[in-house]
Amino acid sequence: MFLVIFGPPGSGKGTQAKKIAEAYKIRQITTGNIFREHIKKGTKLGKKANEYVNKGLLVPDEIINGIVEEELKKDVYKKGFILGGYPRTMNQVNFLRKLLKKRKIRLDTVINLVVGEEEIIRRLSSRRMCSSCQSIFNLVFNPPKKNGVCDNCGGKLMQRDDDKENVVKERLKVYEKQTHDVLKHYKKEGMLNDVDGEQDAEKVFVDIKHILDNKVMLWNGHLC
Repeated sequence: MFLVIFGPPGSGKGTQAKKIAEAYKIRQITTGNIFREHIKKGTKLGKKANEYVNKGLLVPDEIINGIVEEELKKDVYKKGFILGGYPRTMNQVNFLRKLLKKRKIRLDTVINLVVGEEEIIRRLSSRRMCSSCQSIFNLVFNPPKKNGVCDNCGGKLMQRDDDKENVVKERLKVYEKQTHDVLKHYKKEGMLNDVDGEQDAEKVFVDIKHILDNKVMLWNGHLC
């Protein structure tokens, strides 16, 4: 099973991607993590990417595509993956299609978590990160036992700059601008499945699992 998951910042796509990976025994690919790993290791692509990051510029599709291509060469993805954070542009969509075709892989379906701006702001503005161990807490969903103190190491909990309301609104505008045409494309292709991401995380996963199980049943029916 080869999947892509979309959702704005704070939609819970990372949580759902992990649940999907565990339930269907496929690998989770978080492009943001891979991106940072390349920069940390100082790979050729990582060094190029870091030049843009240091200048506060958007990393070109050419570099992002290259990083994804390098990752998908690994044998661990031959049996399936759930890809998050990519593709974000039509250039990336077209590159991914050619890349998967080259590897004789067919993208099976696309999950899109739908969450309104008000809920996203509520979720992200309530998020706190430990200044010492980087553990994440949420004052609404996963509050620390002691206000302002990390349960794990006793460090001070802080709000990240990009979780402040005015910054969140800008992040949402960027996400909408980036993904509008991409989601429209996958909808036209009949691959897009919208899921209400404002529900409890377990209910969201139930809805996603219903979609994927139906897909599996259809595939098995065609194989019979």
